[in-house]
Amino acid sequence: MRFKDVFSIIGPSMVGPSSSHTAGAVRIGKAARQMFGEQPEKAHILFYGSFAATYKGHGTDLAIVGGLMDWPTDDPRIPHSIEFAEQSGVDIIFEQGKGLFSHPNTAKIILSSPSVAKQISLVGTSIGGGNIEIIEINGFHVKLTGAYPTLVLRHHDSPGVVADVAQLLKQKQTNIGHMSVDRKSRSGDAMTVMELDAAVASELVAELETFPAIQSVNIIDLSKANNE
Repeated sequence: MRFKDVFSIIGPSMVGPSSSHTAGAVRIGKAARQMFGEQPEKAHILFYGSFAATYKGHGTDLAIVGGLMDWPTDDPRIPHSIEFAEQSGVDIIFEQGKGLFSHPNTAKIILSSPSVAKQISLVGTSIGGGNIEIIEINGFHVKLTGAYPTLVLRHHDSPGVVADVAQLLKQKQTNIGHMSVDRKSRSGDAMTVMELDAAVASELVAELETFPAIQSVNIIDLSKANNE
């Protein structure tokens, strides 16, 4: 990506030591937490590349878990995030992943709550200055930065679904800044990700959930703060 100013390189207000290994990691964890929609019972975190080699020394493990607690990048509790998470009932597993990804700072997060048979997986990369890209959700290849409010729609791959969603957003005067679509197979399951220029209202989510082809609606909005 092209950095717009010095703050894009230095990174956001954060608990250090590294904008890519800590601030970016917080944002990846936060994206996974928001995709899951609530605090999970289990978190399986796999690190790849540089993350795998240095995550303990750079506090990437603490940062990811801080994000899973839905904390901001500068939350003073991040150095003790694992302790807070375990006290909250989250079972955490860290592992060095096998295989290669296109970026060295990559993490895969699998969140689950077996008691309600719920699970999601998300792969994110920390690309510098606290900036991230989410490149995979539940096996679908996507691209989102977390810089804008984002709709994540899982739906049936049928004609007109994306057009209908775009028409509804037009009615709500909400502009689409970026969109990515992937599908498992023709006429099978698909995922559409839309980065928007405005926050996603609950009324919009409720309307989208009435669309017959849409199976789930999730929001990722990393600008939302939760300091609880």
